[in-house]
Amino acid sequence: MNRSVWCIVLICGIAFGIAAAESAASTVLSAYESDACLQVHLPREVTVRDSQLSLGQVGVLRGPGAMVAKVSKIGLGRFSAPGQKMVLDRPTVLSRLASSGISVAQVRLTGAESVTVRRRQKVIETEDFIAVAQEFLRQHSAARSVIKIIPVLKPKDLVLAELPEQISLIPQFTGRSSRGRATVQIRVTVDGRDMGTREIMFRLRYERHRVVTIGEIAEGTVLGPENVRIETVESDQPEPAGWQPPYGQVATRTLPANVEIRSGMSGSARSSVVVRRNETVQIRLERPGILVTAMGTALKEARAGEFVKVRNADSRRVILCRVKNDGTVEPML
Repeated sequence: MNRSVWCIVLICGIAFGIAAAESAASTVLSAYESDACLQVHLPREVTVRDSQLSLGQVGVLRGPGAMVAKVSKIGLGRFSAPGQKMVLDRPTVLSRLASSGISVAQVRLTGAESVTVRRRQKVIETEDFIAVAQEFLRQHSAARSVIKIIPVLKPKDLVLAELPEQISLIPQFTGRSSRGRATVQIRVTVDGRDMGTREIMFRLRYERHRVVTIGEIAEGTVLGPENVRIETVESDQPEPAGWQPPYGQVATRTLPANVEIRSGMSGSARSSVVVRRNETVQIRLERPGILVTAMGTALKEARAGEFVKVRNADSRRVILCRVKNDGTVEPML
């Protein structure tokens, strides 16, 4: 043969070899696809309605209809508690398939290495309970001066195994509330049925006033806007009912500048001295239909309403008398 003929023979041989190889590969692939006739795709997360879990709920199945119908019913476990989640990996899925007569060679797994399965349910979260209780406290008449409601003991989530039509959260006070603290109990009803309670303890912060000295105040000085200022502060105790600025009261002792005036540091202004020591006073005893008077000497100074010892000028006896506004004294018999 000449060179042209050899080239033609060589080209034909190569083409025949390639065709044979492609045919063989196609035959092998077809055989593989025939064996791996079930495809299972696993997503990363799945939410289901039922408590009993099956492969048909978890994965996306493809293959012959009869086989898909069979394997979709393969059980993968059961949710035993509200809020539970299950994690299924590929080996677990293959093991369940094998136990049902589906060999590994017949299965092609795609997707995630494992799938997290949760049950579709209603969760009443901690923050839901707190929000209801805080609004209840704000609306309550005894807490109108509250400016902060801080949860101290938080409740757990409440997981409902069903998807209810109506949920009611009913708050009420408990007997454990006190000044600066409040405990609210929330009753949960679902479609008219009681589903449990949650309790939340709060620390309450109130808005109240305090009186602060502007400068040093000497004992006996009358308090007023010129020497004290009123500040609004935050406190863990509510303001006493009917609170008024202490204007007109007097300092019971010398008070430094910029100090809060607390109970006992001021008091009502005292009346001026009516009776002085060694002063002659009239002793006056008046009853219906009778009036007795005498003169005496006061043994100390006293104000109206106070008691003072008086020596009777006639009998020289010392008697206890009450000082009256007009300067006379009334014997205490």
